[in-house]
Amino acid sequence: MSHDASWQTKLITMANQIARFMESKPHAEGVAGLANHINDFWEPRMRRQLFELIDAGGAGLRPLVLDAAGLIRRPVAA
Repeated sequence: MSHDASWQTKLITMANQIARFMESKPHAEGVAGLANHINDFWEPRMRRQLFELIDAGGAGLRPLVLDAAGLIRRPVAA
């Protein structure tokens, strides 16, 4: 596994773990909760990488992650 694939796999796993927890809530609450968690606890570099994955089609991400993308703060380009 390349270094690039490694960070992607870790980021997808982390986002999906949050999504799985939030899926136990009503959809709107889960979307907001997932976005709030990522906004509050993920540093801009991680959010930038998440948006790279989403912008490339979001392969491997749970639907709730994609639904929450519009509420996640997109970091400005470095």
